[in-house]
Amino acid sequence: MKHLFKALVPVLLALAVAPALAEVKLGFVNGQRVVNESPQAVRAKKKIEKEFEKRDQELQKVSKQLQSMQEAMEKNAVTMAESERRNKERDFNDLNRDFQRKQREFREDLNLRQNEEMAAIFERANKVIRQIAEAEKFDLIVQEAVYFSPRIDITEKVIKALGDGAAAK
Repeated sequence: MKHLFKALVPVLLALAVAPALAEVKLGFVNGQRVVNESPQAVRAKKKIEKEFEKRDQELQKVSKQLQSMQEAMEKNAVTMAESERRNKERDFNDLNRDFQRKQREFREDLNLRQNEEMAAIFERANKVIRQIAEAEKFDLIVQEAVYFSPRIDITEKVIKALGDGAAAK
């Protein structure tokens, strides 16, 4: 009798909780899709590309210059005087150090700007998600999950609402 009672308790608890869970309305938002596909994200990416375009072109120019210098040194290494070779190597190393510093600064600045823009997009997206949750009476909306059913995916609604300007700025 005691074993029967132990076996029935979980079943009875599950039956008691099941109706309450059936009324819970869940939603899922794929944050990565929002960042990649929302109109704000597309505009932000273009804005950042334009903002960093000149520096990127300068870095590419210096990279080509370094490559040319190295090829010229390798090609002329046999015929070059020792002092000339040392001077060219020093010039190459100085330019390479400067290039690497500028490249590192470029990446840091680019990452900082991307993070700033993405934070603003996530803030707007979260406002839209809250608006949808309140309007459609969701109990829980998650943005990260190992698995989710397409039936509860509201990502498209969020992207559309962001495109419609539904988010308060």
